[in-house]
Amino acid sequence: MQKKISIIGSGFSALAASCYLAKAGNKVTIYEKNETIGGRARQLKKEGFTFDIGPTWYWMPDVFERFFGDFEKHPSDYYQLIKLNPAYQVYFAKNDSITIEDTLQKICIAFEKEEKGSSKKLKKFIAKAQSNYNIAIKDLVYRPGVSPLELVTPATMKKIGQFFSTISKDVRKEFSNPRLVSILEFPVLFLGAKASNTPSFYSFMNYADFGLGTFHPKNGMYSVILAIKNLAEELGVTIKTNQNIEKIITENKVAVGIIANGETILSDIVLSGADYHHTETLLEKQDRQYSETYWNKKIFAPSSLLFYVGFNKKIKNVEHHTLFFDVDFEAHAKSIYNNPEWPEDPLFYASFPSKTDTNAAPDGKEAGIFLIPLAPGLIDIPEIREEYFEKIMSRFEKITKQNVKEFVIFKESFCVNDFIEQYNSYKGNAYGLANTLFQTAFLRPKLKSRKVKGLYFTGQLSVPGPGVPPSLISGKLVAQLIEKNIFKTTINDK
Repeated sequence: MQKKISIIGSGFSALAASCYLAKAGNKVTIYEKNETIGGRARQLKKEGFTFDIGPTWYWMPDVFERFFGDFEKHPSDYYQLIKLNPAYQVYFAKNDSITIEDTLQKICIAFEKEEKGSSKKLKKFIAKAQSNYNIAIKDLVYRPGVSPLELVTPATMKKIGQFFSTISKDVRKEFSNPRLVSILEFPVLFLGAKASNTPSFYSFMNYADFGLGTFHPKNGMYSVILAIKNLAEELGVTIKTNQNIEKIITENKVAVGIIANGETILSDIVLSGADYHHTETLLEKQDRQYSETYWNKKIFAPSSLLFYVGFNKKIKNVEHHTLFFDVDFEAHAKSIYNNPEWPEDPLFYASFPSKTDTNAAPDGKEAGIFLIPLAPGLIDIPEIREEYFEKIMSRFEKITKQNVKEFVIFKESFCVNDFIEQYNSYKGNAYGLANTLFQTAFLRPKLKSRKVKGLYFTGQLSVPGPGVPPSLISGKLVAQLIEKNIFKTTINDK
């Protein structure tokens, strides 16, 4: 039976869910607050430069293949994928960096140069990570987080100890070189938590990194958003932008519609891909599942200070993705998770998409994206943004041995206040809830409201967690729950 479904937001999870729900025969409409779709994965165009505002890393290509395959499509039907070589570069000081290339064999050679005997340990570590990847990404993450029993399989029981140790312990048990340790701990930053708080089982991120590699969709990550948008529209989804959702309407504990820009839109089902905390504020207090105390106690993934910079020259001595680990990793982590404050000496990440993609910048110029991870909820004022731009640019010039400040054509920034204003993000977080042991699977906020019938949630604050591939999976999981509910309702009506 066809249902009228209203979806709030148009990020990866909402767009993915819309495709599955439309394929099942429902009448699906997306309502997006901003002028353009994409949620956190929007795009900035200025003076011939093009920047991804949000995600810039394309990992786990098999998840994208599986998503499009569900509709008998392939990513290449919509966008061109380029495997990066090198995948990324990590700077530790001036004239001191390690380059991570595009195959495990090449990475082993780089490790061996750093620490004799480390390549053998790395192969063993990645083999274990691959085993975890096969269990997690090909199976566990496609479970809806309804019951703890979802995690109990013959495969996971053999790895039960990995849920009670941490990535940090496992890495440091095998590797003593601090530079190699920081490279192996880096991928779990995508899960939003310190390696010392992330269960060993999540080493599957290391396989995503070293085993599968890093890719770049031509024209940036936004081309993936446009691909899913095109797929959704082919399936009959209607997308409306500039739609500010003011309220979710309920009657007798049943979601019956939304109010957008003052207009009442009746619906059989309401699905929110917007910030989970914000979505619940659209309900009457008695209809909310989680209190303010609940959200305050949760461990959130970082926010970010981002700069989008147009340079009037080509930038040397950097790769498409370049990490700057020339300061104390642990001190910065403490300023995010232990004692929330602006870091004194921040690590930062830089992306130069125009190194790979000629469409990212005019000829002879360079597009640069700079990101500093921060604790959510920090005071965000223009003076602080300027101070940190100066900090990282000075270090950037020194480490990469070149002048760049005088070649800045323009810069745009994005930080805590923007995440709140543009995405209604709780405390201005950028990546959702961290994937710690007690915020995994069934312990995360639920995809289906337990208080309001016909109300569902998807995205990085829900199951399975932060990141673009998990968001695609979240959209599939919630669509399956909705279809299951529709089927049950139809049977009961008969």
